[in-house]
Amino acid sequence: MTKYGYARVSTRDQSLDLQNDALLAAGVAAENIYSDRITGSSKSRPGLDALLAEIQPGDQLTIW
Repeated sequence: MTKYGYARVSTRDQSLDLQNDALLAAGVAAENIYSDRITGSSKSRPGLDALLAEIQPGDQLTIW
């Protein structure tokens, strides 16, 4: 089982730091954290798409 994490902020002015720190504290390795800096109304989320292409059955996903 591999642990993965996903974080998203809506604007470039917002920081992912708090979310990334929480995901690391939850045991997610830094290389397994995927993120997007994109508005919630956007249909394109490249970080989420990459995560969904990588994750396998039995893996754990944490979203902060």
